[in-house]
Amino acid sequence: MTSSESEEPAEEAGALPAVAPRLRALRRRAALTLEAAARAAGLSPAHLSRLETGQRQPSLPMLLALARIYGTTVSELLGETSADRDAVVRAAGMEPTRAGGWTYWQAGASGRGMQALRVHVPYGAQGDVVRVHPGEEWLHVLRGRLRLRLGDTTELLGPGDSAHFDSLTPHRIAAQDDDGVELLFVHTLLQSPTATLCLGPTASHIGETP
Repeated sequence: MTSSESEEPAEEAGALPAVAPRLRALRRRAALTLEAAARAAGLSPAHLSRLETGQRQPSLPMLLALARIYGTTVSELLGETSADRDAVVRAAGMEPTRAGGWTYWQAGASGRGMQALRVHVPYGAQGDVVRVHPGEEWLHVLRGRLRLRLGDTTELLGPGDSAHFDSLTPHRIAAQDDDGVELLFVHTLLQSPTATLCLGPTASHIGETP
């Protein structure tokens, strides 16, 4: 899954719960130093520190990257819990979360080996970011058109089309149309401190500003 290169200032991210304390706690639970976690996520230690102190709020793609590194889910990062881990997720219980221009709905239970999301990807939110990390991903286009790059191949997916691939294959997605694309997205959750986020040649850190 690709990620946006920017995240929201804390004062502008009212729709996103305060994740700072959980980011720090989950990093420590994974026995990762600030420097190691930042390197795995493609961030500078200073930038990750700002996320952990609430000075900045991460985008959804950044939350996905950190969840993989910490061996958890976006739900846990956001403090969403499901005590009984019901097998059925009702539409009425799918509250939207907006981050970095993306909108997503939890489509599966927390604490599982896979994470299922329904995601709306806005046009122009992806930039030139290419992702590489352990695991597998499956996506299914519900509405709109998705441009998917896998390695050296680019595919255009329409409603009803799906893709299932090894996440170690360099990949990038982008909405083809102005009104974005809506898709179902499932990925495996693998705790791997060596998982890296490979950026385009002009970027060195996600969301870093001069």
